Amino acid sequence: MIDMARPYWSGQVQISLVSFGVKLFVATEAKSEIRFHQISRSTGERVRHQKVLSSALEDSPNEAANPVAKDEIVKGYEYRKGEYVIIEPKELEQLRVPSKHAISVTQFVDMSELSPEYLEKPYFLVPEDDVQAEAFAVVRAALKKTKKAALGKIAFSGREHIFAIAAAENDDLGGMMGYVMRYQEELRDPAEYFKEIKKVPVNEDSLQLAMELIARKSSPFKASEFKDGYEAAVRELVEAKVKHVAVPQEEETPRRAQVVNLMDALRKSVGEEESGAVVAKKPSGSVKASKSETKRGISLVKAGKASGKRRSA
Repeated sequence: MIDMARPYWSGQVQISLVSFGVKLFVATEAKSEIRFHQISRSTGERVRHQKVLSSALEDSPNEAANPVAKDEIVKGYEYRKGEYVIIEPKELEQLRVPSKHAISVTQFVDMSELSPEYLEKPYFLVPEDDVQAEAFAVVRAALKKTKKAALGKIAFSGREHIFAIAAAENDDLGGMMGYVMRYQEELRDPAEYFKEIKKVPVNEDSLQLAMELIARKSSPFKASEFKDGYEAAVRELVEAKVKHVAVPQEEETPRRAQVVNLMDALRKSVGEEESGAVVAKKPSGSVKASKSETKRGISLVKAGKASGKRRSA
């Protein structure tokens, strides 16, 4: 069950003279179950990191420095080389930033204007309580019907963000989505990367074939059908090492006959889609171990004191 008692942020949404309380919940979470730690290759022990004074490392680089206590560490701004002004946590909390407590909507834009490169992270918006539900529902319905998003600013995580509010797609749930957006200066200039692209005329026949290929491969987006193949491959690698068996390796993809003519490539691609041709891959588990792996198995390092001993299969 989701802990609804701990929103990431709570405050007011203000649209002219209309205001209502909302709570924000992070809409994403890390699902990967693969976690790597830094390990000493020779001993198998986990490597730990400590925060120490830079002067201690400079004075005695070969000696272990004493770690600095957590409550002794504060933020500092380097205003001159090697000189810092200390900023206390309480001073940051007391900064006068209105958007810490309220999202003041300054304009509305078409949803189509929210280019993907500006969208950074999604949030769920819910009414703060039942009293706020009516205003929340009216604004949501208005955004949905007009296909607009509300833009304002919100402050959290040590900075002020552009924030877009839009109606969630599912009307049965009646929620709204919030999106932290990037500032213009955070995006690199696309001209720097696109200016060298050669301008070529587009052949009408090639264009029609490309559009036909897109049409044949088009289908409704189903997020649940996409899985992290890299994580699955890492898990397979870990299991192979634990069981001292051959490590699965990437197979060579069968080379297709080279098609140098774009029209031919498009025609063949459309033909493949039309006939439903699918190239079946061999399961990665069928990869045979190399001769050296077959003889000695997979080497594991056992955590322990710095003895340098290894355990082999």
